[in-house]
Amino acid sequence: MAKILVTGGTGFIGSHTVVELHNAGHEVILVDNFANSSPKILDQLEVITGKKFEFEELDLCEEAKVKAFVAAHPEITGVIHFAAYKAVGESVQHPLKYYKNNFFSLINLLNAFDSKIDFVFSSSCTVYGQPDTLPVTESAAVKKAESPYGNTKQIAEEILTETCAVSPELFVTSLRYFNPVGAHESALIGELPIGVPQNLVPFITQSAIGKRGAITVHGADYNTPDGSAIRDYIHVVDLAKAHVAAIKRLESKAAASNYEVFNLGTGKGSSVLEVIQAFESSTGEKLNYAIGPRREGDVEQVYGDVTKSAEGLGWTAALDLSEMMRSAWNWEKYLKENPF
Repeated sequence: MAKILVTGGTGFIGSHTVVELHNAGHEVILVDNFANSSPKILDQLEVITGKKFEFEELDLCEEAKVKAFVAAHPEITGVIHFAAYKAVGESVQHPLKYYKNNFFSLINLLNAFDSKIDFVFSSSCTVYGQPDTLPVTESAAVKKAESPYGNTKQIAEEILTETCAVSPELFVTSLRYFNPVGAHESALIGELPIGVPQNLVPFITQSAIGKRGAITVHGADYNTPDGSAIRDYIHVVDLAKAHVAAIKRLESKAAASNYEVFNLGTGKGSSVLEVIQAFESSTGEKLNYAIGPRREGDVEQVYGDVTKSAEGLGWTAALDLSEMMRSAWNWEKYLKENPF
């Protein structure tokens, strides 16, 4: 039976996508090296779905092992590639770590499949940098990256575009995420940052549970209504469902070309301070936060035009900011009682 390979399948977005692929009737095989996740997620996925998923621990930077894995699984007809490092701040401090991991893993996969596969790529709105106009569309100029992380996504898209141009049997959909947050309604899977969270929402929930100190709002002097940076936050379950829609589009040969790009977001920007307020109002928990300096690598505001994804993928985000905060908080409370 045809299978979808999910790389980084025990990660934050990957694990939720495995659930939604299963719910949609797909057979799934997962690989991960647990660089930013936990083996326990495999057990959690089994509890949620009632299925024990096929899994192999694999570092995609090891070329020979990737080739052997792909050769042993000719039933794989599609790939959803999540496995990458993703923290903006860390990438500024450790650029070579990001370039090595994010490029080698992608290139090794393409080579192993001989550039003949349906391939969904986990890209990012960071490719737009600070856009000239908002909301940003897929046709907007790709700006000089604000961080090595953002640069890896830009260059990865170039690698895929150029490979598609000479590989007629490679069909790629690049999904440019905005800011994924929240957790599964079961509170059994969610974001699991290792060490101090680099992203806003897990830091908020860890601060609220008493694991971290005060929250720092990185800059309150931006040219935005309340001075804090604005992002388009999207519930991770909505995001996961978009990947199912992308695979369906590829499988049905509905793609307009063998390389397509879609924005994935809500189409609405929310400021850091608005996110803090939404958390407080949806959970009843008060947060301790302070205004700090801007953070290197951050852009002032970005949110997406999601018209193309609605039309091409037949997908729109359904869950609002309050549900994102509520589910993230339920996950944090679960972790307190059931530490990984």
